[in-house]
Order: sequence, then structure tokens, then C-alpha cells
Amino acid sequence: MSSKKTKVYYIGDWAVMVGPHFAETSFNCAMKGLEIFNYGKWLKAALESSDEHEVKSVPTWDFYRMGPGEWESVLEEYDVIIFSDVELKNFQLTPSFFDRSKFGNEPLTFPDRVRLTVEALQAGTHMLFLGGWLSFNGEMGKGGWGRSRLAEILPVECLQTEDLVESTEGFKGRITATGHRMFEGIDISNTPPILGYNRVLPKPNCEVLAYWGETEDPMLATCQYGKGRSLAYTSDPAPHWGCNFVYWDDYNRFWLNALHWLLHGDTMADQASPR
Repeated sequence: MSSKKTKVYYIGDWAVMVGPHFAETSFNCAMKGLEIFNYGKWLKAALESSDEHEVKSVPTWDFYRMGPGEWESVLEEYDVIIFSDVELKNFQLTPSFFDRSKFGNEPLTFPDRVRLTVEALQAGTHMLFLGGWLSFNGEMGKGGWGRSRLAEILPVECLQTEDLVESTEGFKGRITATGHRMFEGIDISNTPPILGYNRVLPKPNCEVLAYWGETEDPMLATCQYGKGRSLAYTSDPAPHWGCNFVYWDDYNRFWLNALHWLLHGDTMADQASPR
């Protein structure tokens, strides 16, 4: 195997907490704090637990603010792209559309990041689509993935309504593709309670590897599109849905298996275990 590391670009799972706010008089309201959270640190650490991979984790707002040519460069440089809680508007809009100083000077257009993403996957850039309130169709339809050409490369079909399924008791998975590379060395029925997921539908010509045992909704699905592979995990790799999941003993193995499938597309019988 080449010593060259797999390069993974991970978009999403960051947040900024502003406050608390204090109203000290009728005329004064002060903010007393600001904190940045990287909820993607667990997935990044899991993938980098193998010295074969390096991960760049960026907030969704960095993706949104990319100028012409920047997304194209990322798609050219990285082997795998991860989207987690990246609603469709981040693909379709740009800050310049809201800058009044630019209005009327020349037409405001930018390369279509959805089109570029679809074309990159079909050309061989692999992609991992992860769940959350702003993934798939998402809360109140805010995710919006199914309303765009991203639907062409998702290995599942999005609902047309809000798709959040949540429970304080949690959910566990049920494997349907016994012997698939994704499940080498792990048993997803032994995961700690996963507190929610996005309800999606199976997609023709794509493989559902696991369902949520309590509801029979797809949990994991895969598909090949041109030279690229697409994998969907319909829950969150991070809190809050994954606040128990990230402490699972096999969390690292689960994501290393997922990355191995994206890169090699084999079953357990075809390839040795990842280190």
C-alpha cells in the first residue's frame, strides 16, 4: 500500500454559543460569553486513529464563505468529503448575494457547488453523508438535500416532510448485509442508545446495510456512482443524537470500516482488516 495518506475533508459539526445574556436595566442588555464547540472532534479522532488518514475539519460557515475556485480545489485535493449538518442553503448561497455594495455593478453568479459536488463524486471523489437536524430533509425541511441534485448521489431517498425521529430511550441498528466490510469486528446491535435519526427511504439500485431495529428505517446505505462511492449514515456522529455513540468502544472501528469501504468498496472476504 502506498505511504500516501488518505485526505478527508469534513464539513460541519461545529457550533458557536453566544451568551448568556443579562438584562441589567430597562435599557441595558449585555452578552457575557462566547464559546466555540467542535463537535466533530470525535469523528476526526476516530478516522485519524489510523496513521493512514488525515482529516481537515471545518465549520459549515467556512464552506458557505468559499469563493469561486475554492470548492473546486478542495474536490480536486481530497479523497473523501464528509457532510454532516450542512443544509442545502450553504451550497446554494454566497455572502455576496447579501452585500448591497455589489448590487447592480455586474451580474452576481458563482459556480454551482451542488453541480460540482455531483460531478466530483461521479469522477471518483468519495462522499459520506451523515445525519442531523440539518441533514437529509431535516428539521422542518431545512436540510433540503433531496430538493437538489444531491439526490442523484445520495444512496437513500429523502422525505418531502420533516424527517426527524427522536426518542429519549434511543435506537439501535440491525444488520441486513451480513459479511459486509462495514461490520468487520463490530456488532451495531451493541451500540449505546442513539437518540435520533433522519427517516429516509431505500433507493433503487443502492444497498441498505442496516436498519433501525425499532422502526425498520434505513440506518446505513451505500451506492456506487460512476467512479465514486457514496455512504449514508442517517444519525449524527456527534452530540446530541450521538452523545452516547461517541463513547462506544467500537466507535473508531465503525468509522474506519466506513472509510475503508469508501476507498476500496470491498467486502470482508476481499481485503485484510484495517490496522
